[in-house]
Amino acid sequence: MSYVEVPGAKVPIRMWTDPASVEDHAMQQLRNVATLPWIKGLAVMPDVHYGKGATVGSVIAMKDAVCPAAVGVDIGCGMSAVKTSLTANDLPGDLSKLRARIEQAIPVGTGLHKEAVDPSRLYGFSVDGYEDLWKRFDYITDAVKFRQERATKQIGTLGGGNHFIEFCLDESGSVWLMLHSGSRNIGNELADFHINVARGLEHNQGLVDRDLAVFLAATPEMEAYRNDLFWAQEYAKFNRAAMMSLFKEVIRKEFRKAKVSFDREISCHHNYVAEERYDGMDLLVTRKGAIRAGSGDYGIIPGSMGTGSYIVKGLGNEKSFNSASHGAGRKMSRTAAKKKFSARDLAEQTKGVECRKDSGVVDEIPGAYKSIEQVIDQQTDLVQVVAKLKQVICVKG
Repeated sequence: MSYVEVPGAKVPIRMWTDPASVEDHAMQQLRNVATLPWIKGLAVMPDVHYGKGATVGSVIAMKDAVCPAAVGVDIGCGMSAVKTSLTANDLPGDLSKLRARIEQAIPVGTGLHKEAVDPSRLYGFSVDGYEDLWKRFDYITDAVKFRQERATKQIGTLGGGNHFIEFCLDESGSVWLMLHSGSRNIGNELADFHINVARGLEHNQGLVDRDLAVFLAATPEMEAYRNDLFWAQEYAKFNRAAMMSLFKEVIRKEFRKAKVSFDREISCHHNYVAEERYDGMDLLVTRKGAIRAGSGDYGIIPGSMGTGSYIVKGLGNEKSFNSASHGAGRKMSRTAAKKKFSARDLAEQTKGVECRKDSGVVDEIPGAYKSIEQVIDQQTDLVQVVAKLKQVICVKG
């Protein structure tokens, strides 16, 4: 489908979904964003749903301003995936041992490594820029500097919530490795600090929603946020790269006889800010639950822990600010999912997947998410499908 345009106060709201299908709270969030004096465009992806700070599945383009709550607290959250030389024929009948090996190698939930990972010992890890990342730590906001040791030990860790590590098969039977994570605790604390700073600034006092407080260009507050934001986005990228290296090493050991090889990794942020140019203007583009889908850009659009995921290639549609959805998108809150579903429901909906099936992850049940197939169908003018994946192992925090 193409987009539907809904009137907004300062800019129209371009929606790659039926506006009537969007929950009222999310629609109000979008209308609020469209009132911001600095906004130059707003695009809404088919996985749209109500979010903390701003609507998940939205792309907010502003001139000389950025909203830290719209970026969110998991700065740089995103996906990585890689195709391997393994096929379905190489897999054992029981995948529980492999899942346990992955969980042993990569801490999940609030976990961290006992010692910081040594990048020189990580299989296939590119150290370019890694040393510089930690040199730049000296220049981030003082409020989080005491977290440096924790931050170093959380490189190569998963986290909880909707983050995951998956072992997947594509439709031809090839094995893919895939994972989803972000900037961990350090990104969360940086975001919280700057969101609170923004709320106290004078120019934000008359906004319709205090969560939409912005930093303005050429101010000390903006410079401090941009510095920390871009640092956290780099941290998130290296976190995923380290995890993927650890994941690959597990696979190499478990399938030693197969002499596994790996294609080039695909990696993309979906909670971040980029400096991009549209209609002759230099803009700050915030993708809140959206990936960049410029012409030829590879991206990853996952479903839930019991459904398929997609590897896609961007078509470069500037009406969406070269963007696409970041996943299936929730159709009910975590609280609602826990009330509606049980561990038995989770086991039923994740049949055939080696994963947790206990009450601790019921809020991630497939039934709490939109249909990934429908979400893909609604953005055929944004991305081209390259591969469809189905997980056989899913690791959750």
